[in-house]
Amino acid sequence: MSNYIVLFGSPGSGKGTQAKLLKRCLQAPHISTGDMLRERIAQGTELGFRVAARMHAGALVLDDTVNGMVAGRLGQRDAKDGFILDGYPRTTPQAQFLCEWLDERGIREVVIHLAVDYNSIIARLMGRRQCPRCGTLYNIVSRPPKREGLCDLDGEKLAIREDDREEVIRERLNAYDRQTRPVLEFYRTAGRRLTEVDASSDPPEKVFDKICQAIDVHDCAQDAR
Repeated sequence: MSNYIVLFGSPGSGKGTQAKLLKRCLQAPHISTGDMLRERIAQGTELGFRVAARMHAGALVLDDTVNGMVAGRLGQRDAKDGFILDGYPRTTPQAQFLCEWLDERGIREVVIHLAVDYNSIIARLMGRRQCPRCGTLYNIVSRPPKREGLCDLDGEKLAIREDDREEVIRERLNAYDRQTRPVLEFYRTAGRRLTEVDASSDPPEKVFDKICQAIDVHDCAQDAR
């Protein structure tokens, strides 16, 4: 059994849903580098301005910056007995840094890659709709609103998010593939524990069952629901 999870998944793979289920099951913090970067930007610090400039330019935040943030967060008390790391590492140097950091502390992580068919992802995301007032997400295929095109909670007309348009989705998936493929190859060749879970078509509960099997946690799926 491992409570130390490194979770990979492309946009639309359901990674956020699985991270929440794992957090509830393992009683471990969900650590998202995306959230940490957005917090730095919102704080208006010098680091936040540098991070914002790179992100707005479409560039990855420097490895040293992200590594420092992650090391600081993993060193906090609530992550001592486990964590779900989401959105990191994004580059091979980051993966090397993380492996060294964990090895120094005798921690053996499990890397879970949510493998998906990109055509399925595109279809899934293109069906997504969001309420511009309350932010509730729907999907015209898998989770439609009770009244077509209107939010169940406040009756607001649902909208298509800019990043859910097909051309944007394809570019996001291509960028993810370019960034992540070398990282996954690093984990394979480094002998780390890497498991691929097919998340293309199964419902979230079934995908979660597969993850529980991969990390050797019994009865976790039932407890998380």
